[in-house]
Amino acid sequence: MKMLDTFIKPMHPEGRKFVAIFAAITLVLFFVWEVLGWIGVGATVWCYYFFRDPERVTPKRKGVLVSPADGVISLIEPAIPPKELGMGERALTRVSVFMNVFNCHVNRAPIAGTVSQVAYRPGKFLNASLDKASVDNERNSLRIDMADGRSIAVVQIAGLVARRIVCWTNPGTTLATGERFGLIRFGSRLDVYLPDGVAPMVSIGQTMVAGETVIADLSDVPARAG
Repeated sequence: MKMLDTFIKPMHPEGRKFVAIFAAITLVLFFVWEVLGWIGVGATVWCYYFFRDPERVTPKRKGVLVSPADGVISLIEPAIPPKELGMGERALTRVSVFMNVFNCHVNRAPIAGTVSQVAYRPGKFLNASLDKASVDNERNSLRIDMADGRSIAVVQIAGLVARRIVCWTNPGTTLATGERFGLIRFGSRLDVYLPDGVAPMVSIGQTMVAGETVIADLSDVPARAG
């Protein structure tokens, strides 16, 4: 790996217009006052890094479920999946990953499967670290059906600063584990609902790396017949 690769990461195309806007404002600020211009340079660099899209090394072991986002585990609790996904009224283990404004915000599929549902629901913009954000905030939910008949839900939740959920995946799309499916701009949260009986292998406060950190091993709990 070259030394520059450690500091310079690829940028997702979604960020190009934002970096251009920040750069244009920075140029104007230099004409107003040099100190403001240098502050603008810092903000432009931050914007670039916000939209960074580094390559990740996804585990190849069958049945592992990986984190869909960079961030920190903020909640692990039983909860009913979003009703728009049609996954029933039974509470499943929900693992929440909170992303701050310095995390990479590209979202990745937790496990391989076919997307059977994509459901957007408008809502509030509460602090994404709060429990009620899963219910009240703007969200975009995906149901991914696995080859063994089980399903998981992954939900993009807008936060206090976030105002735009982006999802470029449609129903019928087949995703590989760790494959990019969307992003959220400027601070947010991802919820993953594990299949019935599957226990998480992570703890609250643990740092997650999207597409790499293993959240659970589904092969430890076989799919139930019928």
